[in-house]
Parts: sequence; structure tokens; C-alpha cells
Amino acid sequence: MKKPTQAGFTLYELLITVLIVGVVLTLGIPNMTEFTRNSRITTTANDLHAAFLVARAEAARAKTNITICASDNSMTAGANCQGGWDDGFIVFVDDNGDRTRAGIGETVLRAHPAIAEGVSLAVANDATFFTYTSAGLGSGVAGSVSQVIVCDARGVAESSKDYSAGRLLVATPLGRATVLRDYTLVSNALAGMGKTCP
Repeated sequence: MKKPTQAGFTLYELLITVLIVGVVLTLGIPNMTEFTRNSRITTTANDLHAAFLVARAEAARAKTNITICASDNSMTAGANCQGGWDDGFIVFVDDNGDRTRAGIGETVLRAHPAIAEGVSLAVANDATFFTYTSAGLGSGVAGSVSQVIVCDARGVAESSKDYSAGRLLVATPLGRATVLRDYTLVSNALAGMGKTCP
């Protein structure tokens, strides 16, 4: 009589498989957490940077004032400038340049909801707006955004050689916006603001 062959795993094969899965999870989960944190910070910094780029381009194209401002009701039809940057922000046509959205022609061009959970913003001088003139240049109004630091629970600590865990958005008075990651620049900017992040 022929004995039927049995298919399956031996105990040794099963133990080796469990061991390999354990090693992969042990090495992979911390890296995935770090990747997720970096992704949230990068996304927030890029969204804010993109808002500046859109506002500048639209101001030059439409030959009108465009304002970016913090908004705690950014995703509603009546979105206006109020609240903090953590709550969200809008880019809108600011016909009269008063940095307040009102009137039929003051259309919202871009709206962003509240920033991701765990991400914080430190804004120099607690500025809540930046306005581009019809020439595509910054309006130079006192109190405009000049620096914003995006960070999380790690603060602006050095995450890798010469790079900070946080990001620094710099908006020059002329309206050029740049995102920087250099550890020295980010930590010096935070110290100059006299703020902490988070």
C-alpha cells in the first residue's frame, strides 16, 4: 500500500518564518514611523509654499492684489481671515488690498484645511497674512509673514547630517518664498523668533 504524502510546514520552517517576520517588523516599524512624520512635515511645508507660489503667479497674471491668510473656516463658502495657521489658510483675490475677504469679486483661489495632527507651526511675530500686489511683489505691509517653522514632537532637532527634522519657510518682502531644511538655519530662525516648536 502507498502511504499518502502530507503537505504542510514543519515546526522548524514555521519557527524560521516567524523569526524572519519578527526581524522585519522590528526593523521596519521605527523606520515607517519616521517616514510618516517626515511626510507630514514635508506635506505641510509644501502646501504652504505652494500657496505662496500660486498667490504670486495669480497676482502677476490678474494684475490685482492676492492675499494668503490664516483661516479657521477655510473650507466654508464664507471663508475669511481669522484664527491661526494651524486651523487652515486661504488664498483669495483681495481687490481693495485690505487683507479682509469681502465682496463679490474676492474669490477664494485655494483653501487648505487644518494642518495634520502632530504637526505644529511657529510663525514669526504671530503674522497671519501675506499680500502680493498687482506686480507680483510683496506689499511690504508691516506684520506680513516672514518666517514659518513647521515641526512636530521632535522639534527642530538634527535628524540627519546638517538637516533639521523641521522645515523653515522664508517669505522675503519682495514675495519670494523658499522652504529650507538646513539645521543651523532652522534652529537660528526659531531662536530669533523667541518661540518653541512644538
